[in-house]
Amino acid sequence: MKKVAILIEDQYQVLEVWYPYLRLREDKIEAVLVGTGAKPEYKSKEGYPAKEELSVKNVRADDFSAVVIPGGYAPDILRRHKEVNDFVKDMDKNKKIIACICHGGWVLASAGILKGRTVTGFSAIKDDLVNAGAKFVDKEVVIDDNLITSRNPYDLPVFCKELIKKLKVK
Repeated sequence: MKKVAILIEDQYQVLEVWYPYLRLREDKIEAVLVGTGAKPEYKSKEGYPAKEELSVKNVRADDFSAVVIPGGYAPDILRRHKEVNDFVKDMDKNKKIIACICHGGWVLASAGILKGRTVTGFSAIKDDLVNAGAKFVDKEVVIDDNLITSRNPYDLPVFCKELIKKLKVK
């Protein structure tokens, strides 16, 4: 069975966590909410709770087929944790799927995996992605090898479609 880590922290974008979580489960793919270990539950920007099922301190790239990095302001907190950056870097090194949407690109930049990659993301972080070595394109989904990126919640249908398609191939 495929297993996907969905990174969470306070101020997450509610649709970018729950839409992929529920879509994956609908397709019989295990989705696990992975937090920083700071507390048992994190709140979305609107206050919607997400319970940490695993701490990033207790996960390994070998345990997952993919990781989803949602947006909101959570990525700015996530990327301050060495364990988060190391996990994402290990996922990339092992050619596991990394699906990132909106402000999630901040984690990719802090993990140091963007040099020479083609990505998209929320327009406000374009400079951050480019300065981390990526080529930025404004499209609803961009696939660069094991990396899937999208811009915002409106892109979730195609983002999840591509993620699930890639999971079924691997």
